[in-house]
Amino acid sequence: MLKTEFSFQLIANDNRARLGKIITRRGNIDTPAFMPVGTQGTVKGIFTDDIQKTNSQIILGNTYHLLLRPGIEILKKFKGLHNFMNWDKPILTDSGGYQIMSLSKLNKIDFKIGAIFTSHIDGKKIILSPEKSIQVQKSINSDIVMVLDECPKLTKDKKILSKAINTSTSWAKRSKIEFGNDKFKALFGIAQGGLYKDLRAESINKLIEIGFDGYAMGGLAVGERKDDMLNILNETVQYLPKNKPRYLMGVGTPSDILGAVNEGIDMFDCVMPTRSGRTGLAFTWEGKLNLKNSKFKNDFSPLDKECDIRCLNSYSKSYLHHLIKSEEMLASMLISLHNVYFYQQFMREIRENIKNGTFNNFYKKYINLFD
Repeated sequence: MLKTEFSFQLIANDNRARLGKIITRRGNIDTPAFMPVGTQGTVKGIFTDDIQKTNSQIILGNTYHLLLRPGIEILKKFKGLHNFMNWDKPILTDSGGYQIMSLSKLNKIDFKIGAIFTSHIDGKKIILSPEKSIQVQKSINSDIVMVLDECPKLTKDKKILSKAINTSTSWAKRSKIEFGNDKFKALFGIAQGGLYKDLRAESINKLIEIGFDGYAMGGLAVGERKDDMLNILNETVQYLPKNKPRYLMGVGTPSDILGAVNEGIDMFDCVMPTRSGRTGLAFTWEGKLNLKNSKFKNDFSPLDKECDIRCLNSYSKSYLHHLIKSEEMLASMLISLHNVYFYQQFMREIRENIKNGTFNNFYKKYINLFD
């Protein structure tokens, strides 16, 4: 067992934007941080050692999908996902709460039990209780564990949102009991409440009463407008403890991330870099580039002349355009790797500008570039 206790250090502020460091047993995480998503123990289309070369300091794994495949027993035999996928840095695992929403046709919620799924793989009945979610995440050997929550679909109905808060609070208490006292891992609570300030404040205060190592904003990036998401963050991030990491789940474009950093958020995850890579969309300092577009057929410049991972700076936009049009899998691999690299460079520049007190200038320059 690695013996470094989990902790968080707030290093500097530039208005609301925060520069910090999360200390874990498997290494430190500079914040604001972006976590590539490795849903099934892989960041799609990218070799694990290449993910490390992008300066990614933490990745995210998916509790529900890893429970189905490869299953708890395999993960236990490998002593966790780190050994299974050859990744030696921190891992955060979601709890399965998002799948309660995204796979709503395949599950039902029982307040006393948890979520009862019909497996999308073989139709078997899967019970994901708060306790079971924590047990799975422990078998994954996660460094940051999330409580099971109810993440409702986008709605203005306060009754639905209030019910989700009550369910999520109850499940958060049960999750904490099951998690126990482990100073070498972290347990994060997840706030709900939709786009209502009073409900967000209620949910956050209930979680603070329970007490967690970090706090996440859930139930956002579920279809609302970017401005609505940023407005509710502006109104409610102030309720989160200053001395704990703040995590906005499932966000997003570089502009979304920049806007949320501006409101005081520290951690992000999203499938967008790799999902976009599989469709030929690249994120660059020029903005978003749709490499399917015929204008790139004769563009001999690379996506980023500085990136030498897998010799990415040796591949022209013309060649990538050709690969896409030829439906070659190498296109999605190269563009996905580039996108993860770009996201990490973007986060590095965010941190540097917070450190130097120039974040507002950086914010103004890039906030609308990726819309």
